[in-house]
Amino acid sequence: MKPTLCILAAGMGSRYGGLKQMDAFGPSGETIIDYSIYDAIRCGFGKVIFVIRKDIEEDFKEVFLNKYEGKIDVDYCIQSLDMIPSSFDLPETRKKPWGTAHAVLVAKEKINTPFAVINGDDFYGGEAFQLIHDYLQNLSSDTLESCIIGYKLKNTLSENGHVSRGVCQTDAASALIQINERTKIERTDTGIFYEENEKAFPLQEETIVSMNLMGFSPAVFEYMEIMFKDFLKENIHTEKKEFFLPLVLDSLINVKKEKVSVINTDAKWFGVTYQADKSSTVENINKLVKADVYPSNLWENLKTYS
Repeated sequence: MKPTLCILAAGMGSRYGGLKQMDAFGPSGETIIDYSIYDAIRCGFGKVIFVIRKDIEEDFKEVFLNKYEGKIDVDYCIQSLDMIPSSFDLPETRKKPWGTAHAVLVAKEKINTPFAVINGDDFYGGEAFQLIHDYLQNLSSDTLESCIIGYKLKNTLSENGHVSRGVCQTDAASALIQINERTKIERTDTGIFYEENEKAFPLQEETIVSMNLMGFSPAVFEYMEIMFKDFLKENIHTEKKEFFLPLVLDSLINVKKEKVSVINTDAKWFGVTYQADKSSTVENINKLVKADVYPSNLWENLKTYS
């Protein structure tokens, strides 16, 4: 069976200042998600599942669903705060979503093949989609083995402010040893630094980081459900604590002793963390169109899928 693409598109986009997942960046009004789906179709993915919020459901259907009809099978599910096990009560003070791993868990009933996870506001590039597709094609549906597409830190920075990245440590066989979420990463005149406890720590340009482009088999859902219950037992009354995908990967390698492969790419990420990122993202896409990497209208000649 062809692998599935799970797109996390429920984020508020607070730093960007709007629903960036629906904003136009391409010469014919394409969104960043359009380019991800176009690359996924070309690489051989068979289905797309969106995870969205209830309050953007109608806008989402208007912008996205009709566009992909006849090109790839598309479905969606809605992430909400009350989607927790029945043994727990939702605290009235909880306003923040439960995190990226919870978002993936919400899509459990829609996914029955090995699948890739991406952020809806990141441009990953065709090479990255081909790498993860080829990995997933050879992944058993009952294994807990998984993968990350690893980007060089220098290729993932915004010129307009700090970013957060999952910093990866690997062994000689490119298997993940550890992944640490680093926040407030920014290039300065003296190098690249991240901030923790109000102190700055250096990072190397070639450091391999995760951009939340990860691959799993459906077997991971059962394990994630167990993890989420444990997470809630400890953190349900901590208002800003989130159940992140790197937590799942860290548990897979340290508790279950499963292999998480890090597949490196030299691709340059770009995205729209901040509103000021839009102009450079538009420019980068236009360069790719002029270089014939993408057509000027993604969907004009892509009528069907095989």
